[in-house]
Amino acid sequence: MMRRAIPLACFLMGLTPALLRADDKKLDIRTERDVIFGKGGETELKLDLAMPKEGDGPFPVVVCIHGGGWIRNDRQQMHATIDVLAGRGYVAVSPSYRLAPDAKFPAQIEDVKACVRWLRANAKTYKINPDRIGALGFSAGAHLACLLGVTDKDDGLEGAGGNPDQSSRVQCVVSFFGPTDLTSEGWPKKVVEDNLVPLLGGTIKEKPEQYKKASPITYVKKDAPPFLFFHGDKDKTVSPEQSNMMCEALKKAGGSATVIIMEGEEHGWVGEKLKDSIDKMIVYLDVHLKKK
Repeated sequence: MMRRAIPLACFLMGLTPALLRADDKKLDIRTERDVIFGKGGETELKLDLAMPKEGDGPFPVVVCIHGGGWIRNDRQQMHATIDVLAGRGYVAVSPSYRLAPDAKFPAQIEDVKACVRWLRANAKTYKINPDRIGALGFSAGAHLACLLGVTDKDDGLEGAGGNPDQSSRVQCVVSFFGPTDLTSEGWPKKVVEDNLVPLLGGTIKEKPEQYKKASPITYVKKDAPPFLFFHGDKDKTVSPEQSNMMCEALKKAGGSATVIIMEGEEHGWVGEKLKDSIDKMIVYLDVHLKKK
């Protein structure tokens, strides 16, 4: 996610081969790039989409949200992810969202929610099952995936990106080392200065309500979908306590949540551990989105 980019960069470099190795049931796919799905303020929002080339569906969906500390990177980061998921029978999309500091929170979650609503509005066109939509993300993208999982129209984060008659709720969430409580103490100084302040417009002392509003843990309630968290126990960018706290809050509210701790790993990991994580992620998505 943030200033300490080397571990995450290594993770992303290893993601494509790990996904390809996990893809043992590949279907032929078709892709669409630069699809306009809404507007964020005056900005046209686009997504990239991959889906099975054959079959009537309806197919489950996975929204794949890129990381980058809310200030960098783009949806192209997720191309390998959406292609592999499409080969396994999903409609998979990677949306763009407005970045800080030009766009302050809640612009980012408003844009991702607009993507989910667009998917439901276009379910027939893309052979989508609107009742089977999951979200996954890495780092800052995981933060947005978590927000998708626990918020609804009553929480005031929908924005005006289009298709307001559709729901932005998702049916399961996979979070790779994502922040869940921005009000927590102990954030590294560089993360505060380089990421949180640009995203939220000030420090927690200056903007306490914004920090609370941007924290997924704020919105945990009993109707939350199942969550799966992956986190390195040596992560100094986003503490593993962020996943542990969110998991415990979800379970306390009556929900289903699991944390998988990667021992000895930081903000991302590679090799066999990454392949194992991807295998577990795909099994989890299959269980919760392909169930009858």
